Amino acid sequence: MLKFMKSLNNISRSQANFRSARISCDGICATHHAFVLAICKSPGRSQEELAQELCLNKSTVTRALAHLEESGYISRSQSKEDKRQCFVFPTEKMLDILPQIKEVSREWNILISQDIPQNELEIFYSVLSRMEARAKQINAQEEK
Repeated sequence: MLKFMKSLNNISRSQANFRSARISCDGICATHHAFVLAICKSPGRSQEELAQELCLNKSTVTRALAHLEESGYISRSQSKEDKRQCFVFPTEKMLDILPQIKEVSREWNILISQDIPQNELEIFYSVLSRMEARAKQINAQEEK
């Protein structure tokens, strides 16, 4: 199983390098890719919800969002009910780069899977999705 995790980490780092080489937006680096997709998919979600979805700790999310806000990609609004809670919204600047981010993602997925038969990809994705769900479940239990 150690090889499995090493392989996933290598794929992730390779994807980050690929994104870095192809995404040419001021203030956006490879690590912001997931934030752009998540924020644009569900505008107005809380920072805590983003942290849970992206499996990142709250301080990492806060730092990344501060950078995105300073760069003009997001706006945040404080909850009226709970002053500790902030909601995150994409700006026009973020919505403008979304097609490029999606295209780079699509290109990577095609390149990395081009020699693998569709039925094998479906099985792999099914297993990987179950493992991801289990990992998130374990993570949630550890946070309690």
